[in-house]
Amino acid sequence: MAVRFMYRIQDFITDVCRRSGNSQSMASPPTTFDTTIQASWMDRMDRGLLRYHLGDLQTRILPGPHGYVAQLNIQRGTERRKPQEILSIQQPFNAKQFNFNKINPDEIIFEMMKDTQGGTMVCEKGCLNTPCKMTVLVNVSPLEFGHCLFVPDPSHCFPQVLTRFAIQVGIESVFLSSDPGFRVGFNSLGAFASVNHLHLHGYYLDHELKLESVPVKPLVLAKHFYRVMDFPAGFLFYTEPESVEKVAKAICEVTDFLVERDIAHNLFLTRGCSPCDHIQSEEDASLRKGVRIVVWPRKSCFGAKEESAFNVALCELAGHLPFKNKADYERTTEKDVMDVIQRYLLPKEDFLRLEQELSHHLMDL
Repeated sequence: MAVRFMYRIQDFITDVCRRSGNSQSMASPPTTFDTTIQASWMDRMDRGLLRYHLGDLQTRILPGPHGYVAQLNIQRGTERRKPQEILSIQQPFNAKQFNFNKINPDEIIFEMMKDTQGGTMVCEKGCLNTPCKMTVLVNVSPLEFGHCLFVPDPSHCFPQVLTRFAIQVGIESVFLSSDPGFRVGFNSLGAFASVNHLHLHGYYLDHELKLESVPVKPLVLAKHFYRVMDFPAGFLFYTEPESVEKVAKAICEVTDFLVERDIAHNLFLTRGCSPCDHIQSEEDASLRKGVRIVVWPRKSCFGAKEESAFNVALCELAGHLPFKNKADYERTTEKDVMDVIQRYLLPKEDFLRLEQELSHHLMDL
């Protein structure tokens, strides 16, 4: 039987700061969440449950204002499971294909459940009376240290379409960590999701990303909804612990809107400073009290040829670039990266039209 990890809102960590530059983050005592995931992940790797042994990855920061974090991870490119054939953003779950009910049970780290005063959180999709668990398991083809998957009760067989529960627990997982390098992300179908069974990614990256403090433009302040500035065009939500449920609901409204219109998308969740439209003071820019959630609408990729250097998915859009080969890792420039990413983003006029539609949609709720 899997280990159960119960948590409460009182377990959320808000006093997180980051030193300037790409130095190590200011030391905070690791939480039970961090130590459990890290120790369990190391245990599974030592026992040979991962497809390869992941040591310290060769890393360099690309020169330029975006501060892209490039890493060489050849084995993930060669050893990972072949992605499933995806034909639609709303493709139904197929029990005959690989899914997370077919994994080795030893890959499971724990099952998360939130302990609330009124009981436990509940699932959606017709399971309103059933307490919902989030199964956390190691990713056997890791991107980085501690790479795990968050799977809302695998037995429900949800397709790879975000639910409010999945979004909320993803945000809460970031708050449960005292490490500003812990990130969570999601790839929709058509946006390089490789398995059509609802899951989010979580991993540790001990380098600052510009996304944590990049300026934003307010769109619908009542819904904590912004546009990312000076970075690949996307929408940003920001939340501190007291507004997690409200923001998770608004994010789900946006992702549902995108799914209904067959618009592929990636999400990235990270510790970040509170949003503003200007460069902040060094002190304010170092605070990581809240979580930034970025949603990138994008062009769909169905059966498309993969890029030779890196795919454009959740971490690449956020500024973390796992390279598949040494030549590209050593010679790629920031301009090269931006040119590749731009090919996958919506044209500017389409993005601005979508921004207006989403803003009106959220204001009408």
